[in-house]
Amino acid sequence: MNQRALQIGLAGLGTVGTGVYETLCRNHDLLQARTGIPYAVKRVAVRDIHRHREVLIDSSLLTGDWHELVEDPEIDIIIELIGGTDEAYKLVKAALTAHKPVVTGNKALLAEYGSELFRLSAENSTPLYFEASCGGGIPIIQCLQNSLVCNHVRRITGIINGTSNYILSSMERKGVSYRDALSNAQLKGYAEADPTLDVNGWDAAHKALILAMLAYGTPLSPENIAVYGIDRVSPVDFHFARELGYNIKLLVVIRHHEDRDALELRVQPSFISRQHMLSNVYGVFNAIAVHGDIVGETIFYGRGAGKNPTASAVIGDVMLAMRDCRHPEFHSGFHPYTKQLPLLPLEDTVTPYYVRFHVSDTPGVIATIAAELAKFDIGISATMSRGLEGEEEACDLVFLLHACPWGRLCRALDGLKAHREIAPHPAVFRIEKLNEEA
Repeated sequence: MNQRALQIGLAGLGTVGTGVYETLCRNHDLLQARTGIPYAVKRVAVRDIHRHREVLIDSSLLTGDWHELVEDPEIDIIIELIGGTDEAYKLVKAALTAHKPVVTGNKALLAEYGSELFRLSAENSTPLYFEASCGGGIPIIQCLQNSLVCNHVRRITGIINGTSNYILSSMERKGVSYRDALSNAQLKGYAEADPTLDVNGWDAAHKALILAMLAYGTPLSPENIAVYGIDRVSPVDFHFARELGYNIKLLVVIRHHEDRDALELRVQPSFISRQHMLSNVYGVFNAIAVHGDIVGETIFYGRGAGKNPTASAVIGDVMLAMRDCRHPEFHSGFHPYTKQLPLLPLEDTVTPYYVRFHVSDTPGVIATIAAELAKFDIGISATMSRGLEGEEEACDLVFLLHACPWGRLCRALDGLKAHREIAPHPAVFRIEKLNEEA
């Protein structure tokens, strides 16, 4: 029996949109054979229909108004790849209200409006798919929704920004400064001309919010997450990390504390053991470790961005949407639930720490620091020092500290600001014990 071809509306023909359109056309026969469902791209919404494009596309498919995709009764599925939040939010909201399934890769949109859009999806029984929003071509969303569905997720930790990972990899392997590593990343096209969202941690934070909402069913927004970037990481920190058996990675940490039924959610550069697989994720690659109560730890690895990996994730969602359109009783879009987990205050989060002080090389400075730490019951596991080239009377002094609450450490460091022989802004990194049970 002949089936009506499902009609797809694509909004956005930038880098990823072009990859999606090209793949839907180039692999058309393969995708139809694997799904058993005929399809066609009926309309493509772009900002400027007259702009020259690298992709070959029939100009009759183009429109400058995304409303035409939503209002066309023949279009069954909408792909949102226009980027940004305001206009994308209007488009996705309008599509879900019109009972048209939506596929998006827009992490900023879901971080800001995800709770509302997931609720709207449920109210309208219209799926919202977002695999490409986290980890590019890594199928982490489908795994959390389906393969790991029987697990209570204890912890998610990951490297989910390729730009920052490339920069840190260059610093670790070549010994270059942060600024030189960033410049090299920009020259190679791995960092944008304005890399702010990548290097300040917020690109990773947007993805972390989506993963946390998915894994724990709790509404979240950007103000819920503590975020620190990589701009203060120095080659000397990599020197000490190497000596101590660690590497430094921009790490997302999402952890459920069963004793308090609260969620810990943060992004920051962290020391991780060289024995852990995440330590050996280099360049623009991403990796996400999920610890479930049944499965234990699983790790997902791959390219976290780029035209083709992201297009692969988008098209995987499109195929799911096509199947769900044919068999809506089995639809696999996100089924939201609301648990309203409280967030663990950042000051209550506990890890061991690496703290590097820039100090005058004078008698008693180690004792001064140790005494201040002791006032707050913070134990010291080791100390190291390194002289500074060209500064005979100064050195870097490193303390490895036992696990304690972040707030307590901050108060101890504030107390040390009164001592003139100690520079007031030490480098502080958490040491994440990833090999331990969640």
